[in-house]
Amino acid sequence: MADNQKNSVYTNEFPAISKCETFGREAQTVVSDLDGTLLRGRSSFPYFALVAFEVGGVLRLLFLLLASPIAGILYHFISESAGIRVLIFATFAGMKVSDIESVARAVLPKFYSSDLHPEAWRVFSACGKRCVLTANPTVMVEPFLKEFLGADLVMGTEIDSWNGRATGLVKTPGVLVGVNKADALLKAFEDTPLPELALGDRKTDYPYMKLCKEGYIVPQATEEVKAVTVDKLPKPVVFHDGRLVQKPTPFKALIIILWIPVGFFLACLRIAAGALLPMPLVYYAFWALGVRVTIKGTPPPAAKKSTGQTGVLFICSHRTLLDPIFLSTALGRPIPAVTYSLSRLSEIISPIKTVRLTRDRTSDANMIKKLLEEGDLVICPEGTTCREPFLLRFSALFAELTDELVPVAMSNRMSMFHGTTARGWKAMDPFYFFMNPSPAYEVTFLNKLPYDLTCGNGKISHDVANYIQRMIASTLSYECTNFTRKDKYKILAGNDGTVATGKT
Repeated sequence: MADNQKNSVYTNEFPAISKCETFGREAQTVVSDLDGTLLRGRSSFPYFALVAFEVGGVLRLLFLLLASPIAGILYHFISESAGIRVLIFATFAGMKVSDIESVARAVLPKFYSSDLHPEAWRVFSACGKRCVLTANPTVMVEPFLKEFLGADLVMGTEIDSWNGRATGLVKTPGVLVGVNKADALLKAFEDTPLPELALGDRKTDYPYMKLCKEGYIVPQATEEVKAVTVDKLPKPVVFHDGRLVQKPTPFKALIIILWIPVGFFLACLRIAAGALLPMPLVYYAFWALGVRVTIKGTPPPAAKKSTGQTGVLFICSHRTLLDPIFLSTALGRPIPAVTYSLSRLSEIISPIKTVRLTRDRTSDANMIKKLLEEGDLVICPEGTTCREPFLLRFSALFAELTDELVPVAMSNRMSMFHGTTARGWKAMDPFYFFMNPSPAYEVTFLNKLPYDLTCGNGKISHDVANYIQRMIASTLSYECTNFTRKDKYKILAGNDGTVATGKT
């Protein structure tokens, strides 16, 4: 009873965030906690698990999962700081700091942005200057907070490193909880006025909240509290990397660890079926092995070289490197594909002919024309994949080479693993896609482009490409963008996407 009365006193010390007015806050500064405040979830385990898996693989994820009960015991019975230290050590020890930074930039923002607390964001976004105090390592959270939420200052736990690798320890003053948060705030604002507004969600946030003019508590989120929708974010996450589709809670992490051996064996069976069976049988083999293929629209008949008929150029939206294979599966015949970058392993196991583009416009044009003389061909003019409901800019070269254009809207569904990567080993992409328990592809054939809308009738190639992009986007309810391959790889991998074979 005494403990309940004590907690009641703490709870009444600050009003709930629902009582906070946001009008006229443009010139004010706000400081907020992250887990449980800006984010609906109070546990930071999923984000440590993402770093563990994406940098260290399944064994590191297993190590973190085994260490998490110890962290939980320390957190609840010793101190919040002790529990977080265990998570930091289990996740970071021995990792390259550059790899941690890469995951923080390319992987974590997608998961953080999908858990933003609506009430906290309402107040946080209303203020002109935004600061975050968090027990999480700064290296993990800073890219998301600054780039996607517009935070001006991020104060978190600083990890120790030696020779470019994390030691698993933390720098002085230690984990940023309790009075350490208050001290960090005082130090950061020693020459300027302290923030007018403070947001927190637990007792250990009170020391820094008391330093501000106003303080508000964010109650623990219930299932009824929905995350901020994408349209209300200052910047949507168009590109993201990483293999995991869902945020790995401890239970989901255990399922992933147990599934990987089974999933890899299943992926090998599915790939073997696609590579070894005649193409008319692949559709049925996929269904028997749990791969769902849905076909919509009416595809054109195969080109007949004997009659002098040139091939059709299928223009596909690009979701994974398997797009041409599922197009061939839907047609029941192998359709050659031109590719921008493909690993040697993917070329070897591919059931269809693949032809590498050189990125030299003249030689690529001649190559595509020659292939079309031999029959149908498929191309993905985006040049790279995008996971979100966006279409990247279509390269216009294809429109100049033929008037026989058939747009194809490709979409897919993955429940556990993403079948694309910008930072990792590209050769594993098909394996990860087929490691999903029941992956699915939907292939929608649109009407062949009328001659009146082709370059043969005087249309500009860029106008043709943009028109087809809009057609496919409308079919999929996607949004057209001007982003290119270079934009994606600059954001996710820090390069222009032109790398050695085996990577992309």
